[in-house]
Amino acid sequence: MRKLKNEELIRKTVADFKHAEKTPLILILDNIRSLNNIGSVFRTADAFLIEKIYLCGITATPPHKDIHKTALGATDNVAWEYVENTLEIVQKLLKEETSVWAIEQTEKAIFLDDFSPEKNIKHAFVLGNEVRGVSQEVVNACGQALEIPQFGTKHSLNISVATGIVVWDYFTKM
Repeated sequence: MRKLKNEELIRKTVADFKHAEKTPLILILDNIRSLNNIGSVFRTADAFLIEKIYLCGITATPPHKDIHKTALGATDNVAWEYVENTLEIVQKLLKEETSVWAIEQTEKAIFLDDFSPEKNIKHAFVLGNEVRGVSQEVVNACGQALEIPQFGTKHSLNISVATGIVVWDYFTKM
């Protein structure tokens, strides 16, 4: 078996990406500290044709060399917008009848393997700060949470890893 060379891979151009039908999923980054995590989320969003990313609070925005280091140009493809207050964008999306979910460990969280996204409805996932997670006021506004089952001694995953898991799960179920 031979690894494929980059020129052998069939990939969209930036123009093709911008005109392609998008996966009806929005990612909301709630006060993410790490520029590398932000770049990784952009790269995952590019891989799965995610509709948009909202960067909120202290979450840095492109252009930035440390975001670019992991995004590898995905910031040029994926639609994004900075919104200072995470709660405001969550409330706006809920009014637009988007199904908004906190990716968080809560009392009534649904485990990801039990999650069945509704067809023909746009979804949004809120991913939280590396230390504090999704803020409680945002969790309250979402009213629903998804939890990634974990079986080891740690109680959390890196935000870029969690993003990859929930986006892949959503993508395969849609």
